[in-house]
Amino acid sequence: MKSFVLRAGFAVLCALLLINAAIPVSPAKAAGELTLFTPQTYIAVTPGESIDYSVELINRTNGVQTARLSVLGLPEGWETELTSGSWKVKELSVKPGENETLSMRVEIPLKVAKGEYRFTLSAGNGNVLPLAVEVTEQGTFETELTTDQSNMEGHADSNFTFSTELRNRTAEKQLYALRAQAAQGWEVVFKKGGDRVSSVEVEPGQSETVTVEVDPPEQVEAGTYDIPISAQTSGTSAKLNLQVVITGSYDIKLTTPSGLLSTDITAGRQRKLELQVQNTGTAELADVNLTADTPVDWSVEFEPATIDTIAPGESKQVIATISSAKSAIAGDYVVQMKASAPEAVSDAQFRVSVKTSVLWGWIGILMIAAVAGGLFYLFRKYGRR
Repeated sequence: MKSFVLRAGFAVLCALLLINAAIPVSPAKAAGELTLFTPQTYIAVTPGESIDYSVELINRTNGVQTARLSVLGLPEGWETELTSGSWKVKELSVKPGENETLSMRVEIPLKVAKGEYRFTLSAGNGNVLPLAVEVTEQGTFETELTTDQSNMEGHADSNFTFSTELRNRTAEKQLYALRAQAAQGWEVVFKKGGDRVSSVEVEPGQSETVTVEVDPPEQVEAGTYDIPISAQTSGTSAKLNLQVVITGSYDIKLTTPSGLLSTDITAGRQRKLELQVQNTGTAELADVNLTADTPVDWSVEFEPATIDTIAPGESKQVIATISSAKSAIAGDYVVQMKASAPEAVSDAQFRVSVKTSVLWGWIGILMIAAVAGGLFYLFRKYGRR
């Protein structure tokens, strides 16, 4: 009985071996026969940027391997391109034990939400390279016009210069017309690279620096003024409000109460003139100094020589004492006087007529009389001989 069982078991084993030999067996593929590698697997970008990956496809087998390349899970609106050398590729073959390099460009759209995005590069048969991109800010599909300094302050004679940035966040090149809406009398000039412009061309995803120069009108009153500017195309536009704060205008006038800028003086004597220093601007003037430019050996003294402050629309009285040279001969002379503040200056030219002294007139008459008398005496004494 035991012998029968052994013989039956041996027969069954032989039958199983024959059946197994008759079934064809496919050769097993080793896991990880192809490997995708790039060092930059997590990248942070802003909307509209492009990412260029350099990827290695490594063949760890003893035979030539061909990989079917594809990008899986790419977010909607994103674009990608695979190249090797100068060619776009969908498959890549690698020699045994070697590696091939391919490039993968990923275009992030301008209109994209801030956040983290994941996708994979596949080489088939489960060989994938996981990638992640973080978009660091909310994307828009529009034009932006910005500046770091939108408010400036100064007096009416100031020139205000703003630096603005015009960014094209659309997918196409744009030619922007530049416009300003300032009050009458204000001059607004756009400049790019030092040249005056009325329009600027900006590539998609790029920006240009535009300088805006603002000149207020003469005699502008103190206050806050808005200067709206814009960059426009037929399909997109951006606006920016610039602001100028005028602290006042500075102007000064040196004159006399009557407005007459002439006088007379006797040689070697003094003449006092009443002057008026007027603040004709809209801002207060401080530290107003009075000086004079005179002929040789002349002098001018002011009382006071310095005025601490003059309010807008007001005037201060100053007495100028002119001293003429003793040797001055009769005639007209020019004495130039100046009232100067740190912000404004006024000049006034005074015509001064010099008269000779009355004493010298009498001395002249006496000398003429003495000469005439002498001649008469000589004529009487010697004239008959």
